[in-house]
Amino acid sequence: MTPQTAVAQQPDETNGVDVNLLLDTIRDIEDDADNAKLQFRATNKWIDGGLNRSTIKEFDIAGQKDETRTQAFVLDADEPLPLAGVDSAPNPVEFILHALVGCLTTTVVYHAAIHGIEIEAIDSEVEGDLDARGVLGLSEDVRKGFHHVRVKMRVKSDASAERLKELAQYSAVYDTISKSLPVDLVVETY
Repeated sequence: MTPQTAVAQQPDETNGVDVNLLLDTIRDIEDDADNAKLQFRATNKWIDGGLNRSTIKEFDIAGQKDETRTQAFVLDADEPLPLAGVDSAPNPVEFILHALVGCLTTTVVYHAAIHGIEIEAIDSEVEGDLDARGVLGLSEDVRKGFHHVRVKMRVKSDASAERLKELAQYSAVYDTISKSLPVDLVVETY
């Protein structure tokens, strides 16, 4: 499956999305479920204190390494001053909130485009509640991560809020955060 499969068609843009390309991708996946397989990767290096840097470039699509991305994305994570960081970048849990609201927004836009729903604007607020006692090991009874996340999306569209919420729930990050999943963690020394 490659983005070039839609080149022969006249692009039909809705919400800034090439709907023909997206529909071709969907058809490719319907024809062969192996085309749906994606794997994303990141590497990370500790810099100093709370500062660390992730590099994101390579990913696999349909079981093959994607060659379309020519430059890596570099993201720094730090901690705010009250948490002993130097506040040079968002902290990792803030990136989770960014990932959630970013994925929800993209999901609504893409699914709306497929269904011919025009979106004029989306703005959102997201907040997550975390109890530092868990992260700091001060209480075994307190969850280490967010214990509650709230997202408020405001969408300017003729579609109903209920319909837009249905579309939003196809978000991969929403699914990941709202449901538990196993994470394999391996730590090695060198």
